[in-house]
Amino acid sequence: MLLHGNETTGFLAVQRLLQQHTRQRLPRSISIFFGNTRAAALGLRRLDSQPDFNRIWPGTDTASCPETALAGQIVDIMRAKKVFASIDIHNNTGLNPHYACINKLDKRYLQLANLFGRLVVYFLRPLGVQSAAFAEICPAVTLECGRPRQQYGVDHAYAYLKDCIHLTEFATHPTRTQDIDLFHTTAQVKIKENSSFSFNDPNAELLFDTEIERMNFTEISAGTCFGSVLTDRTMPLCAIDEHGTDVSQQFFKIDNKQLQIKRNTMPSMLTLDERVIRQDCLCYLMERIHL
Repeated sequence: MLLHGNETTGFLAVQRLLQQHTRQRLPRSISIFFGNTRAAALGLRRLDSQPDFNRIWPGTDTASCPETALAGQIVDIMRAKKVFASIDIHNNTGLNPHYACINKLDKRYLQLANLFGRLVVYFLRPLGVQSAAFAEICPAVTLECGRPRQQYGVDHAYAYLKDCIHLTEFATHPTRTQDIDLFHTTAQVKIKENSSFSFNDPNAELLFDTEIERMNFTEISAGTCFGSVLTDRTMPLCAIDEHGTDVSQQFFKIDNKQLQIKRNTMPSMLTLDERVIRQDCLCYLMERIHL
């Protein structure tokens, strides 16, 4: 919890779970890792001097540092404990539904995700996320619980944790198609470092519509406009696929100073928070998977 300091739903849900068991033993043992407490004290995702705490885990492309060493030690400890399952609870800044993410298309991982809800996202990038590291040793899931400071998010995460601590094994049957909406992240979209962007400054190289986050988890068609640009000569975005390849030209084009999507896709995690966009990314692009 608190891998991103401003995402507090996991902390509140775990706190509530423990409060409910002050006079009785938990049905099973749990291990809790408190992430970026320094950023949490300031209500920030991370400090400018810090790496992203959900990009430091084994498999990361982040340069070695004390944080990556600590993350490696944690995974080693939990591997030795033969951990049953791993749950990483997050919030997002944009207008998104609640959903679960997995890094392996395995029936145990799908079951763990489906327990949270029918909306599930399978992804391989970004690298160095906690769930991907733990997916190598146990079923692992990331929960996206909407915006922070929403009671429904805390209630949903708490109910999920309560169900999970009573699990003794995973079902052997596969998840039924009618029980799940499964999507695959095909690209992560970032603003190029030398490009300026804004939601209200017409002099920025890239000007987004303030309603853009309403595209999240909506299947949009080719030709949909993401924003306007000052010049047709430079693409201000960079889309990277799960293999680390630049696929910007496959997804975006500039037509008459309009930045448009070139193919049918579904965005997620679009936000109006410019600091988060710079620290992380603009959005992810997804496609539907049929089991």
